[in-house]
Amino acid sequence: MSTTLSNFNPVTTQTWTNGRHSVRCVKVIQETWDVRTFCFMAEQPVMFFFKPGQFVTLELEIDAQQIMRSYTISSSPSVPYSFSITVKRVPGGLVSNWLHDNLNEGDVLAVHGPVGNFNCIDYPAERILMLSGGVGITPLMSMARWYFDTNANVDISFVHSARSPRDIIFWRQLEFMDSRVPEFNMHVICERFETGQTWSGYRGYLTDAMLEMIAPDFMEREIFCCGPTPYMNAVKHLLRSHGFDMSRYHEESFGATPVEVEEEAIEQAEQAEVLADELDRADLTRVEFATTGKSVQIAPGETVHAAAAKLGLHIPKACGMGICGTCRVQKVSGEVAMEHNGGITDEDVADGFILSCCSVPNGDVVIDY
Repeated sequence: MSTTLSNFNPVTTQTWTNGRHSVRCVKVIQETWDVRTFCFMAEQPVMFFFKPGQFVTLELEIDAQQIMRSYTISSSPSVPYSFSITVKRVPGGLVSNWLHDNLNEGDVLAVHGPVGNFNCIDYPAERILMLSGGVGITPLMSMARWYFDTNANVDISFVHSARSPRDIIFWRQLEFMDSRVPEFNMHVICERFETGQTWSGYRGYLTDAMLEMIAPDFMEREIFCCGPTPYMNAVKHLLRSHGFDMSRYHEESFGATPVEVEEEAIEQAEQAEVLADELDRADLTRVEFATTGKSVQIAPGETVHAAAAKLGLHIPKACGMGICGTCRVQKVSGEVAMEHNGGITDEDVADGFILSCCSVPNGDVVIDY
């Protein structure tokens, strides 16, 4: 006799791929007094596979304006049916304050990704040193959770710097992993402690002496680092002073536009003004946007994104440096020179996708937009 389980319906599970996705906030966790974790799921089951350390870009509407902001995924792909981001409230920060004050369980928003070269899958090693400062702990926590959940045979020295004991993000999870896995060694450095607080760990800032006590073999480890820019600069200075092989040093790279990039952009703009009058129409490149039926001619060196802007077409963009992957579009025909920074996968490139912010046409091109 056969039995039909009518209360079970067949489900088709999809796998996460780089692109635009609609997700629902299913949980909000208060990590510290000014840090919250936001957990997301898809309406239909989706396996959120990504490389630990990668990030997503949120598409938000704040004060009637579309805002794009990138955040590292703090959860691990070993728990694949949801993903989380962990956000620190920044004084005066438009997006972080909006998320803390407005994003609640049940809210739906769009995300782009996952993307990013900063991850532990592409740089496998038997011994790893993780260095984090403040909310920069998020990508390293994703990596640590991945190694813990998959029972990876990896020796990890996890060093986190916080302002004070009450600012230690993921404190209980780190203690749990440290207590369960002999190969996972956690060390926390607190800059200071306030009245009524007790702290028996390292105090002050990460120094050569501390690092040599915590991980005396740090010169032989693969190093992953994330934190405020001054923190990462200090770490790099420390490592270089010891002659560390910086090809084995990896850091999170998205955030504010680097000064050198801004200076290069200004220089290019000044050069463009000088050369504008000298351009012959034969030197111009035609960029056509097939969906809207619009086209424009651009000067050599201008990007597909710049071409769209001249036509009043708004291709979403967050970083402008080929990192976040937000400006991904499909190339129908023609060739481009694309210099990205991890914001697009090899599979997407093979399928004809490009990042408009860093793609310069090599001749006439047609874009599906």
